[in-house]
Amino acid sequence: MNIAKPHPITVEVVRNAVVAYADEMANALCKAAYNMMIYEVRDFCCGLIDTSGRMISQNRGGLPIFLADLGVAVVDGIERYGLDGFAPGDVVMMNYGAVCGQHLNNMAVYAPCFFEGKLVGFAANRAHWVDIGGMRQGFGSAATTEIYGEGLQIRSLKIFEAGKRNETLWQIINDNIRFPDASLGDLRAQMASCKLGAQRYAELLGRYGQNTVETCVETIWNQAETAARSVVATIPDGTYTAESFLDNDGRTLDKPLRVKVTVKITGDNFNVDFSEMEPQVSGPLNSGRSGGIAAARVAFKALTSPALDVNEGCFRPLEVTLPEGTMLSAKHPAAIGLWSIALPTVIDTILKALAPAIPSMIPAAHKGDMGGCSFFGTREDGSRFLLLNIFGGGWGGRPHEDGESSSVSVCQGDVRNTPVELQEMRYPFLIEEHALRDGSGGAGEYRGGLGVIVRYRCLRDCKANINFDRTLTPPWGLHGGLPATPNEGRILRGDGTETIVYKATEIQLYAGDMVSFLTAGGGGYGEPADRDPKLLARDVAMEFVSAADVRTQYGDALTKATGVDGATA
Repeated sequence: MNIAKPHPITVEVVRNAVVAYADEMANALCKAAYNMMIYEVRDFCCGLIDTSGRMISQNRGGLPIFLADLGVAVVDGIERYGLDGFAPGDVVMMNYGAVCGQHLNNMAVYAPCFFEGKLVGFAANRAHWVDIGGMRQGFGSAATTEIYGEGLQIRSLKIFEAGKRNETLWQIINDNIRFPDASLGDLRAQMASCKLGAQRYAELLGRYGQNTVETCVETIWNQAETAARSVVATIPDGTYTAESFLDNDGRTLDKPLRVKVTVKITGDNFNVDFSEMEPQVSGPLNSGRSGGIAAARVAFKALTSPALDVNEGCFRPLEVTLPEGTMLSAKHPAAIGLWSIALPTVIDTILKALAPAIPSMIPAAHKGDMGGCSFFGTREDGSRFLLLNIFGGGWGGRPHEDGESSSVSVCQGDVRNTPVELQEMRYPFLIEEHALRDGSGGAGEYRGGLGVIVRYRCLRDCKANINFDRTLTPPWGLHGGLPATPNEGRILRGDGTETIVYKATEIQLYAGDMVSFLTAGGGGYGEPADRDPKLLARDVAMEFVSAADVRTQYGDALTKATGVDGATA
């Protein structure tokens, strides 16, 4: 790129324009998508990528764990076709596990952008398809041991070439997935989004010229790098290590999985070392290399430049050491269907490592999982249904305030749960409760946020996947704060028997059964005895904390100071 100094006002126009285009791509995708994981939950990201696979911009609210490999997907296509192998009207599909490293439902689609007959970049997005074939339905299945059972793998194939649809590829997809109308409808929405992004970027180059725009982009990257390095430089040099555990891989249920992270700070350089991470497992709780890189990038971005828009420059001070064959860098053809389950805990552990060095910046652990539900079966007319939803939980207490309640994991950014009304309209379920889970936040000077309770009543026989983790190692507190209440799943049968379930695949359910998801709270921050009595009294009045818990968790002095009868439940 030409790096001559551009005018500051032009830089700001370009800075805001490229993000606005990514946001416009996201709006177009939402409006045209067929499945609620896209248009309601917003499980996607959109962005502009340069011809080297570097991130020019990403939409605001784009899924944080897609930070690592949207460009990687494009680079694979460049290596396949060469930069001169793209033409106007091309659209490429990509979900190949060995490159993208995540479950195959996350389909990347991108289109080349041309200006004055020259390839200048790509408009790309990734979105969660409701189905991609294979033996897995929805998410949460721990049944697979290699990726070939997890669905169709499509590696940098042109679904449109010079404006002409590849009918063979289209037919293969149509005939090998359970919900072709939904998935191919989403594909059309993704293509429309990419076409819009490519058009907008070309318009920007037409307005200011390619050299000027690319110089502005390089300036924006340099500024983001400088901002990130200035924060890293405030962290004391040193080597910081932390360890935590996941419950299991969904198959060998009595073997916990070690999450060990070492962070090395040298001047304004930040290294995350995953060399001692759990080796890849036999079940699908693996990710490809992009999983570890995504976790490191999310933690790094949250620490160094949370308010800045996402671009390539944000991550220049970050180095990731990730040897092949760990749970976060599994060798192909490892199963990766539950690729995201580990990542919230990995991010929490990176932050935990740095807590002694920068206590004023690090919160206690949050709910620490990517829990959700998958219910599937047939309706009265014989048509298939697949209900997918995600759940919020508590975030950890912070150095100066309580944690947030009912919030999705740090990996999920601004995604949302599906509205209760839409779920009941579309699927044979009644949602009998969706409420805060009282008492689930860890006690501390600053209390952890609360998890939620969601109860589904089945109106038809069906099956379900449940994939809760962090049930044995609850979200931890920091600096004396107490741990939170962990995740729990319950099934209440029509005959009154109840079982507790944490990870299970294709659970048979019957009309009248109730499935309850109780999500974890966040850990507490600081000694509980130091909590402001007024805040604690408010917690009791709001039923966030029971009166009985005040005495057991906060002690006699605070019990008296709040005027709460600690003997009363």
